[in-house]
Amino acid sequence: MKESQSKEFRAALLAWFAQSQRDLPWRRSRDPYRIWISEIMLQQTRVATVIPYYRKFLQRFPTVHQLAAAPEEEVLRMWSGLGYYRRAQNLQIAARQIVASYGGEFPREKAEVLELAGIGEYTAAAVLSIAFGERLAALDGNVARVLARLDARRGDLRAADRWRSLQDRADQLLDGEAAGDWNQALMELGATLCTPGPPQCLLCPVRQFCEARKQGIAEQLPEKRRKRAEVAVRLAAAVLVDQSGNSLLLRPPATREPRPADDHVPALVAKLWHFPTALANGDGIRTLRQLFAKQLNMTRDKVVFEALSAVRHTVTYRRIEVSPFLVRVSKLPPAGGSKTIALNAVLEQPISNLTRKVARAALAVVAADSIRSGG
Repeated sequence: MKESQSKEFRAALLAWFAQSQRDLPWRRSRDPYRIWISEIMLQQTRVATVIPYYRKFLQRFPTVHQLAAAPEEEVLRMWSGLGYYRRAQNLQIAARQIVASYGGEFPREKAEVLELAGIGEYTAAAVLSIAFGERLAALDGNVARVLARLDARRGDLRAADRWRSLQDRADQLLDGEAAGDWNQALMELGATLCTPGPPQCLLCPVRQFCEARKQGIAEQLPEKRRKRAEVAVRLAAAVLVDQSGNSLLLRPPATREPRPADDHVPALVAKLWHFPTALANGDGIRTLRQLFAKQLNMTRDKVVFEALSAVRHTVTYRRIEVSPFLVRVSKLPPAGGSKTIALNAVLEQPISNLTRKVARAALAVVAADSIRSGG
C-alpha cells in the first residue's frame, strides 16, 4: 500500500469509527485508570460480559487509591464470575505500584507502564494512546486479524516472527495525530465486521484496500492455529452443610507447593475459596474421604454422600466433569485455611465459576428439601 493509499485508508477507517463506533462506557472517559480497568477486563472476555462488571467495579473502586487499599478478598469478590482471576490480583498489585511509585498518577512512559504487574505491550500501548495520545500502535487479536486480511498474510499469526511483523505493520499504519482513535478504530473493525467468522466485507469501510478480499480468501484468513489437545478432567467436590445451613469453603495455600503434573485442581478453582475438591480417579467418594482425612481431620466421622447433579465446565483445553456431593454433618470440622459461611451466601463470595456451579447444584437440593419439609 502506497503512502497516498495509506492516507485514504486512515481517513476512511477513522470516518467510519466516528460514525459507527459502539457506545461503550470506557469510551466516555480519557481517565487512564478507567481505560486500564477496561483493557484488563476485556482480555479474553466478551464486551457484553464486561460492561456490568466494569460499572460495578468502578462504583466500588472509583480511584486507584481505593483499589490499592482494598482487601484482596474484596477485589476478588467484585471480580467473581468474570474469570481469569490472576488479572484481578495483578490489577491490585499494579494499583499499589502506581500509588507507591507515582503518587497515584498513571505513568506516561511506556517503560514505566511495562513494569506494572499484568501489563504487556498491547495494554501499555492501548492505555497510553487512548488516555494521552501517545504514538503507540496497539496490536491485539482483533487488530492482527484485520492486518492479516488486509495484506493476505498466511501462517500462524502468533508465531514470534509473524507477530513482530504485524507489530511493524501496525506501527507503519498508525495515525500519529489520532493514535487513540486509530487503535480503537482498528479494534472496532475486528470486533464488529472483520470478525473471526465470515467477515462482513460488504459493510467494511476499507474493503477496497483489502488484499484478501481481492484474492477471494478473506474467509480463510487468518489460518487456524493448531489447538492444544483437549484434556478430560474428572473431579469430585463435597458441599458440607451443618444443621444451621452453614457450609465450609477452603482456600488453596498461598505458597507454591510441588504438585503432580496432572493436578488441575488449583488452576480450576483459581486460587479462590472453594468446596473440598479433588481429582476423582475412579471412585469420587473414596477420593473425598481421603481428602477429608488429610485436610479436615475427619477420619472417624461416618458421613453420607448424597449425589448432586453432575457439573460440566470448560477452561481453555480442559473439559471438566464434576461429581458433587452434599454431605450433611452435625458440626463442621475445624480446618486451617477454611471459612464457615451460610450455604445461601456462598455465591456472594470470591469463587470461581466452577465452584459457583457446584454451589447452585447444592442449593437446588437444599431448597427442594426445605419445600418438602414445609420450612
